[in-house]
Amino acid sequence: MRRLLALLMLVVVLALPAPAVAATIAAATSASEARLLQRSFEEALAASREGRFGDALPLWNQVLELAPEDAAAWSNRGNVRLALGDPEGAIADQGRAMDLAPSNPDPHLNRGTAEEALGLWEEARNDYLWILGREPDNASALYNLGNVEGSLGHWAAARCRFEAAAETRPGFAMARSSAALAAYQLGDLAAAEQQFRSLIRRYPLFADARAGLTALLWGRGAVGEAESNWAAASGLDPRYRQPEWLLQIRRWPPQPVQALQQFLALAS
Repeated sequence: MRRLLALLMLVVVLALPAPAVAATIAAATSASEARLLQRSFEEALAASREGRFGDALPLWNQVLELAPEDAAAWSNRGNVRLALGDPEGAIADQGRAMDLAPSNPDPHLNRGTAEEALGLWEEARNDYLWILGREPDNASALYNLGNVEGSLGHWAAARCRFEAAAETRPGFAMARSSAALAAYQLGDLAAAEQQFRSLIRRYPLFADARAGLTALLWGRGAVGEAESNWAAASGLDPRYRQPEWLLQIRRWPPQPVQALQQFLALAS
């Protein structure tokens, strides 16, 4: 469950709901039905955005009973099913959304996330490439594709995708940190250190960059500065102590994970 929720991240920000539900409401057979549909959609959307997935699922079910041809509702319910630990159901819902809105990239992005949860790397890659074939600057698809490449051990390709995502969306701090970690894995320590330090200057409370810099500094013997950055990183997010979380959820490369674990072993 923790892994699925982490994979979801910002994907449950939902597939362009307003135009779709507006068209469905306009076609409703009665004013009371239209009001019920609009209220149900808004409540389902609010529950999803607030992370109340157990509440959101029956609300999306209700929306789909009233509007079975609404692609956004299918895609949103798929995201909720993924968050509740049902990636197979999520894939089915995203497929239905694709049938109803074949040109919309959001169901492909969301299905790719569900496929990643099952380790279906090639299927996820194909979904992200479908998006990039139509929207080459889609930062979310670029970033997710980088995660797929990293999961397959293709760290040079992952670095390229992360860097492209960061260039496309300048404020995408996690993409920049992931690119730095991929550079670390590839042995380009100077570029990795420069990127970590740049991120920390811009986002002093960004735990990922501080933890990455901790590992790098420890590896080259700068123990005091490593300890200083670790004090900040661990205070901001204690999950960075967990190698399983780093590898399977955050998707760090193995080299920085190993260095950070060696640092923690000695520090303890």
